This record gives sequence, structure tokens and C-alpha cells, in this order.
Amino acid sequence: MDSLIRQESPMDVVDSAGQHDEEDRPENEQMETTEAVPVPLVDSTTGLTINRRTHMVEPTSPAAVHADDAARSASLADNSSDSEKMEEDDDSRAEGTIDFVVPDVRKLSETGSHSSVIQVRGLPWRIMAMKRKARQSVNHLHDDSYTLGFFLQCNMDSESPSWTCHAQAKMRLLSWKEGVAPNERQVSHMFYNKENDWGFTNFMTFEELLDPAKGYVEPTSHSIHLQVFLHADPPHGVCWDSKKYTGFIGLKNQGATCYMNSLLQALFFTNKLRKAVYLIPTEADDPVRSVPLAIQRVFYELQSSDKPVGTKKLTKSFGWETLDSFMQHDAQELCRVLLDNMDTKMKGTRVEGTIPSLFEGKMISFIRCKNVDYESSREESFMDIQLNVKDMKDVYDSFDDYVKVEVLEGDNKYDAGDHGLQDAEKGIAFVKFPPVLHLQLKRFQFDPVSENNIKINDRFEFPETLDLRKYQTGPSDVPPVYFLSAVLVHSGDNHGGHYVVYINPKGDGKWCKFDDDVVVRASRKEAVERNYGGSTDDFHQFRSCTNAYMLVYINEAMKDEILAPVEENGIPGYLSHRLAEEREVEARRRKEKAEQGQYLNLRLVTEDDMALHQGHDLVDIDKILQRKPYRVRKDFTLHKFRQVLADWFGYKAEEINFWPWRSRPTGGTRPLQIHLTGINLMEHHVLELLNNFHISGGSLPTLCPWAK
Repeated sequence: MDSLIRQESPMDVVDSAGQHDEEDRPENEQMETTEAVPVPLVDSTTGLTINRRTHMVEPTSPAAVHADDAARSASLADNSSDSEKMEEDDDSRAEGTIDFVVPDVRKLSETGSHSSVIQVRGLPWRIMAMKRKARQSVNHLHDDSYTLGFFLQCNMDSESPSWTCHAQAKMRLLSWKEGVAPNERQVSHMFYNKENDWGFTNFMTFEELLDPAKGYVEPTSHSIHLQVFLHADPPHGVCWDSKKYTGFIGLKNQGATCYMNSLLQALFFTNKLRKAVYLIPTEADDPVRSVPLAIQRVFYELQSSDKPVGTKKLTKSFGWETLDSFMQHDAQELCRVLLDNMDTKMKGTRVEGTIPSLFEGKMISFIRCKNVDYESSREESFMDIQLNVKDMKDVYDSFDDYVKVEVLEGDNKYDAGDHGLQDAEKGIAFVKFPPVLHLQLKRFQFDPVSENNIKINDRFEFPETLDLRKYQTGPSDVPPVYFLSAVLVHSGDNHGGHYVVYINPKGDGKWCKFDDDVVVRASRKEAVERNYGGSTDDFHQFRSCTNAYMLVYINEAMKDEILAPVEENGIPGYLSHRLAEEREVEARRRKEKAEQGQYLNLRLVTEDDMALHQGHDLVDIDKILQRKPYRVRKDFTLHKFRQVLADWFGYKAEEINFWPWRSRPTGGTRPLQIHLTGINLMEHHVLELLNNFHISGGSLPTLCPWAK
């Protein structure tokens, strides 16, 4: 048997349409670039920005801290108890307190001392205290004084370069003397592998620390008591099992699709809508261009999978190119487009009318003359209501402003036709509110002064129970009283930022935070009060640019109907079979892609190829390249590889020798025999042999197994 083996570069695994597998990007590539930028540490009492272990600030006045320490403690206690109730798994909790008693602070070294470790958000946290040499000033060239370095460390032993976790902390030095307030600082930081500790180089000078009047040092043991209360956001780039901790899973971020992920989660947990989406007939739909099928796919994966779900097939069905996924679009417009698309697809089916029955309300726009009997009115439908935020205290203030009657008089009189110009009242009246009410908060507006769009971060309150009976003028089968189902939140400014959504899945007040691929339990305070905007909460003052921009309310009387569980048997068989089959195909594709680095793609040349070739060389290489390649593991020994060849061609393994195939200076190629002993056959590998006979200058690495 004469045969030639030609090596190719490993081939990319492609789908049937010739596109790369879309849902197989590493999780660290799913994160937005804005989230990976470390947040500056700020001392709230001084307003100074502090660089890691470098910048020095004077200690906070204990009197200043003492003024509202009691109020803060009460707030923390309330928040901690709320957090404890919401978290079932202790390691996944959002908040924790670290206490560290440093023995004999006089012996504290410059290399540092560490507290015991606690788990928050599934990551290890601890305090690091150290003795730091004070900076020399112009007036103290030989200053040998020291300061106390006080740092918070996170995920200290991890070697992964991709993890991040944003946290806020109160760092305290407690006094042993009764009645003396602790010395406290606040920090906010994005912890990651290169900055996994953050705090203060000069938390306090040793001169002040050792002052007996302060009571920071215990008189007998000379110990000090350090304490950190921390609140951490969900981590990214680590193994976080959202399904285990919450029962739900998240959506992967393609670059800047967090606003879409938030909206999709809110629609997914409108269970009646999800049931109807599953019943849209999509058997004959194009698997690439069909938006309803893509939504069905995302909903099915969210319901049945254990890992974060990709959305690239959905955005491709929108007609978006790759760049579009890295640009933030208008969330309100996207919501309307999705609902309109699904409503169109539902027409003529058994779920026709589901969208308007859930989301459509009715209002009347009117102009009523004051002095003559004349009125002009027009009934309109709406899918959401846009409420002003600027100069409004809460949702009720905005509704009052929305239905406020405008008086048309003077130069602005109304032309009433035969009645001429008349004084009139212009306004809007709500006839019917929908079962699912979407409120769009106008956080982004055009500023005529700067001629730019700006974000309004003013405080704007919204209730958990919304009673709109006084605003409805028409009859209704159920009263327009709602409970808060979802809060969509934006952090940042008008140029960009990050979106998350807090959802109350069962309407029972148990909230979850959906932050792209990470889902965690959340307290009521975190989901509602902290998203009012314009926060005056001392601990969370840096969150002033974080606030709600969209609210989802569900009618209280229709809660059981709208949130009824979606069972597996409610999904049409053809759809579940199709999507399950797609999942299996993609799983195989991912496995092949993961394994492709372990294989060589080889093409075989037989003696028949040489015998039938009529050209000047031994074989027609172009013809050989059109054949399907064989996949051979790179780590096969030559002994194993020879056995594989024998099985393929029906020869005895011991009758096969290996030959390198070399280019000749005069053109063409010729084989050269290699004499390999039994030991060499066991020790050497296929890839090693090919590499040893690779010739530069454009020639192809080839191998010829030659039968005796």
C-alpha cells in the first residue's frame, strides 16, 4: 500500500449555514467594557479621591461620625435583617461583616496581618492591616512616624484574570472606650485580579492610634478592633450558579445588550405572554430571520436550561450586524417592536389578541369649550405610559401632571368651527388601564440650554401597590389596582452605562436581581427604594446615577391568571422537539470546537492516486484537497497511528513504514524513507513527526505511510 498523508490547519467548526457557532463565546468576553473599569475610591467625609495604597488623607473626625452613627447603625441593622431573610444560601448573601482584633498593634509588621475569611457573593473576603511608613514632608526630612494601613481584600488566591466584583464597604476602627465613636471611612471599588485589595494607606497615624484618650488600643493587650461591613454586587467571570441560588438563569451580554436582556427577562416573567409566545406557529419559519421563533428559543432556554442563555440568534433575527450588538438602542422602542412583531404573527391563530389584551389601554384626548356646548374628542390606545420625572415627587404626581387640564384662552383660543375662537380646556382621560401596565420614566430628555440629551437622576418614588382608580373614567371589570412586578434600572449617564432588572417573579415580594448572566436574590429595599434616584442614603450616595427608568405593574385581581406557572406540557411538542434538537446540535458543535485543538486534519493519498496520475508529479495535490479529511489525534503515538492506518486499509500494522514527503529544488515532491524501531514507534507522536519534517518556504508538511 502506498499512501500519502497531508496535514491541514485545524478547521473551524461551522454550522450548516457556514457561520461560526454563535453562543460559544467565553463568559469574560460577554461583559461590557464599562464594567471592567475600576471605580475610584472616595472618602465620603472629605470628598477626596484616594488611589490604591498611595494617597494619604487625614482621618475622619470621630465627632462627625458620631453625629449620625446611631441612625446608620439602625439602617444597617434593618438592611442586614432584610438581607438575611432574602438569602437562603449563606455563601451567596450580598452583605457581610468582618471583625478583626489585631493583637498588640505595636508589633504589627509592614508585611501585614490578615483576618479570618468570610464568604459574600460566593467570594472570599478578609481584612488586611499593616504598619506603613509615613511619607516624609519638607519640614520632617527624618520623620520616622508610621500610619495604620487598613485594606479590604477579595478573592485573594484566584489566578483568573477575568473575574470582577463591585463592592461598597464601611471600614471602621472601633474604640474600646465607652462613648467614643468609631473612626469610619467608606469605599466603593471594582475588585479584580490586579486590584484585589482596596483601602487606606493612612487610615490613622500611630501617634493618634496610641493616644489613650481615644481608646482605640486596649490598655492590657494593646489590641485594636477593626470592622468592615460590605455590600457586594454579583460577581462576573467566576463560577456563579444562578440556578442553584435563585432557581432562575440569566442572559449573556454580547457587548452592550444588557438593556435588551433586562427587557427580555421582564417579558419572560409575564407568564401569560410566555404561554402565548410558545403557541405561535413557527414550524415553517426561517430559523435565522424569524423574530418570534428566536424569542421562543430564548424563552425555552430560560425555562429549561441551567446555564446563561445566548441571544445572538435573536439579534441576528432583528437584522443586526455584529457592531449593532455593541451599541445601546432605545429600550422602549425595542419593547414596542417586539410586541408588535409577535402580535402580527399571532393574527389568525388561537392566541390572536393576546398582546393587546395584556398591554393595551384606552385613553381619550379631548378639547372642551367652556362657554359653548362643543367638544372634540378622540379615543386612542396605548401600550405604555411615559411619565415625567423632573420636578415630580412620585408616580402619583406624574399621573396628576399627565391628566392636568390645559386652558386654551387669550391668544391661544381654540377654533371651534362655527362657534369661532373659544376658551377651552384640553386634556387626557384614561378610559381603561391594561392588566399589565408599562410605565416609562422620562429619565432621558433633551436639554435646550446645552443642546444635548441629559439624564435626570432626581429622586422619583414609586409604590409597590399602585391604585389608579381615581384616574380611570370608564367602566372596568376589575379595579385598576396594581402590584409592582419589575423595576428596570440604569446606572450611568446619557452617554452609556449598565442596565439590570429587579423582578418579583411570583408577586409575593421576593425579589431577584437579573444582571446579564448573573441572577441573585435581592431585598425589597435594594429592588425598590435604592432605585428611586437622587439617593440621600449615606452608604449608597455614589449610586445617585443608578435609578429606575421603566416599571412593570400587574393588576392585583388578575395576578393568578397572568402569573400562572408555565408547565412543560404547555409547550407544543413540535417546538420543544425542535429546540431540544437544536440544543443537542449546538452541544456537539461546542464539544467539537473544544476538541479541535487536539486533532489533525489529514488527507490520504493511495497508490491508485499515483498510478492514475498523468502529470509530471506523483499525484495531483489539488484533486486530493477536495476530499474530506480524516481527523487524527495529535497525541497518537506512531504505533497507535500505524494501527489506525492498518484498520482503515486492511493491512497488517507491521507491514507499514512511514515516509516524509519533501519538495525537490527542481520542482515536484519525493518520499524519503525513515527507519523507526519499535521503541521509537512507542515514544514518538504524529504531530512530532510532522513537525520534524516541516520544510519552510511554502512547502507542505506531508507524510507517507508505505506498505512493505
